[in-house]
Amino acid sequence: MYSKEQATQLKQAFWTAFGQYLKPQLSADGLRTNWVNYKTGIKHLYFKMEADKKSAFIAIEMSHPDADIQQLMFDQFVELKNVLSSQLDEEWEWELHTTDEYGKTVSRIIKTLPHVSVFKQEDWPALISFFKPRIIALDEFWSVAQYSFDLFR
Repeated sequence: MYSKEQATQLKQAFWTAFGQYLKPQLSADGLRTNWVNYKTGIKHLYFKMEADKKSAFIAIEMSHPDADIQQLMFDQFVELKNVLSSQLDEEWEWELHTTDEYGKTVSRIIKTLPHVSVFKQEDWPALISFFKPRIIALDEFWSVAQYSFDLFR
């Protein structure tokens, strides 16, 4: 078992390693990108990557405090579902008005990798192999789709 400080250091080490690994990768628009803290440019709309002791996930997360606006954002993704699915080349789970780890209502389009731990360095290659192609695919999708979300800026 790790102390809270050790757990924080291990997670930080993973995300630093992941960021360094992807540093040479330019965005779909040919720009340098902070892949770990990807900016969509839309408030309350995030591409979120998370890893803990049991699993990892990558998600498009909508966290607008107004549930109706959150639903409008989600509906906009539904309109673009074919484009997103073809870019990702796999099915993700669509969750309207679910609860995040802090008890906040969010909507997500999410893909989970079970049975991995960010605290086991031997799992890091699997985590990187999970996150890398998906965040790049999300970036390629966002390069085209972001203009459909201008009304939320």
